Amino acid sequence: MIIGDLNALPQAGLPAALRCILDRVDTSLNALKQRADGRWQPEGVAWFCNIGSSLTQPENLRHTEYHRDWADIQVILSGEELIHAGCLSAASPSDEERKPDLFITPGAPDCVTIKLRAGSFAVFLPGEPHQALCALRQPAEVRKAVFKIPRSLLEA
Repeated sequence: MIIGDLNALPQAGLPAALRCILDRVDTSLNALKQRADGRWQPEGVAWFCNIGSSLTQPENLRHTEYHRDWADIQVILSGEELIHAGCLSAASPSDEERKPDLFITPGAPDCVTIKLRAGSFAVFLPGEPHQALCALRQPAEVRKAVFKIPRSLLEA
């Protein structure tokens, strides 16, 4: 897990492959805020980005998930949320695969809580459990860009 701010990328300590994605003009905070909701994939790249709004919920209503083949970069465009995340794998053979490469697990061992607001981002590498869209105080709208990066880009 890596936490940072789009306005301070050099301090985030991102791997080169991820830094190249977030250093682009079309992935700046202002550019992402201007982009319409939906899936966006620039021509010639292996990664893609989903942009949209969601309502945060109390922690007990949110699931914990992880991915085996994709990393997430979750960038907050407006609003704020809490994400509970673990650095240790929570994978179990009994986990539910709700969609391709979206595994639901009971929870993250030794988790930390991250508060994200506009411009903040969190990176979750394959296998890292995360419980996103948790409300700070009460449910509120958050708009975010979720970049999906294939494992192969991280291993290159």
